[in-house]
Amino acid sequence: MKHSFFHEWGFTIFLTIIGLGLGFIVGGPVGLYLVTLLAILEVSLSFDNAVVNAKILETMDEVWQKRFLTWGIFIAVFGMRFLFPLLIVGIASHINIIEALDLALHNPEKYKEVLEGSINYVYAFGGAFLLMVALDFFLEEDKEIHWIKFIENNKVITNLGKIPAIEIIIAVGLGLVLTYITKDYVISLAYFSGVFLYSLINSIDEVLGTDGVRNGLVGLLYLEILDASFSFDGVIGAFAISMNIIIIMLGLGIGALFVRSLTLYFVRTKKLSEYIYLEAGAHYAIAALAIIMFLKMFYHIPEVVSGTIGITFIGLSFLSSLKEKKLANHKN
Repeated sequence: MKHSFFHEWGFTIFLTIIGLGLGFIVGGPVGLYLVTLLAILEVSLSFDNAVVNAKILETMDEVWQKRFLTWGIFIAVFGMRFLFPLLIVGIASHINIIEALDLALHNPEKYKEVLEGSINYVYAFGGAFLLMVALDFFLEEDKEIHWIKFIENNKVITNLGKIPAIEIIIAVGLGLVLTYITKDYVISLAYFSGVFLYSLINSIDEVLGTDGVRNGLVGLLYLEILDASFSFDGVIGAFAISMNIIIIMLGLGIGALFVRSLTLYFVRTKKLSEYIYLEAGAHYAIAALAIIMFLKMFYHIPEVVSGTIGITFIGLSFLSSLKEKKLANHKN
């Protein structure tokens, strides 16, 4: 089924124009510039997210693929990049969400301080969820395509993949170590909540999915949690560019729109099957991001580091895919 450029990108471009206009209204030319800059950063830091999302969307019917861009973007922009940070600040400061919004609008320095004070719990949850995503990929017993073969297709990985529930075993073991090191029961609770939620979503999908097609609602929930795990780090980093929560939401929201349109583009053009190592590159990036999120609980690591690592893995996997594609064409 062919899709015109407007069909693929029209909704995103329309909302982008509105978002840029609102940025200009809120902050004038400077606001417009900051919104644009944040959008570009969001896209560059979340390209690997688009690749993984595409793999999930391929298993969902077209109705839910469209809802991923419509319903999903509302959740991504207003939910994860606006309401969720307010909720965390509210819980941490023992205030309601309206008071948290007032704090964000009139005392952004304090808002940022409270948000950063609670970030380790988000890192624990998001890191655990991304860890499960990575383990599920690398330890898949029947995986046929291997990018870096000495890592993905060695005897240790092969034998581990044969052990039932090995992902849970590894994740629980790491969680116990993290609990011992931090001696913080809230961090422990956040970590094991990430493991539990990933396992719950997969279990529900096993029950509700039919003929290899993922249940739409479960798939959408999975993608939104995955998006949250990728994006919240960027929300914190965005304060280095602007202290205005509206500017931050608009910029990151526009970036999220383009990432989602890019995801649908990958699905409809079958680019993942054409460039066979892109999925592996994205999962290397996810594994690296999970590790970085855990390390950030103890050390300061700039957001640009995780973004650069992600782009590097995607770029290298794309070049490897291109090389493989040329070799296949040459043989034919």
